[in-house]
Amino acid sequence: MPVPWLRILDALIGVTDLARSRRIGRMSQAADADPQQQLETRGGGIETRLAGVVVAALKEAFERDTRRLDLERAQLDAERERAERALRLELRRQAGDREIGRLRLLAGVAIASWIGTLFFAARLLGAGVRARAALGGGWLLLLIAFACAVIAQTRVGQSLDRSETAPLESGVEGTLAVWLIVGGLGLVGVAVLLL
Repeated sequence: MPVPWLRILDALIGVTDLARSRRIGRMSQAADADPQQQLETRGGGIETRLAGVVVAALKEAFERDTRRLDLERAQLDAERERAERALRLELRRQAGDREIGRLRLLAGVAIASWIGTLFFAARLLGAGVRARAALGGGWLLLLIAFACAVIAQTRVGQSLDRSETAPLESGVEGTLAVWLIVGGLGLVGVAVLLL
């Protein structure tokens, strides 16, 4: 009996086709389930790992740059705040200097006015009581105006030394000094008119 070689060969080819089709079916199911594993099985595992390393390195570089930029921003904010504080202090110092200059001028005017009225003293000694009382009252007001101006200068200097938030003012004495000078000169003028 002859051996049917063609049929046996045909059966073997059919079995291998069946095995191949099952293997291909399993591979397609595995490919749908895990694409990374499919890449690794095809030789793409090294490329995938290298891409992951590059992404991690880029992410770390971006985070480091972000931290550096945040630090620089904080330093710029601190420098800006220092500059603003220095500007506020300088403006406060200039305002204090102007106020002290004004009060020194008032003190100088009060003393110069008092010294100027001394020239009328010799003429008014022979005058009546009212003229001498007006001259004495004018002198008193001018000397009080001088004292108020000096006290106000001290107050402004102390408020400059205390803190940068304390109000910078000469107080009642600074305002009163002007009116005392005006009143003192007015009384001296009345004394001269009463001659």
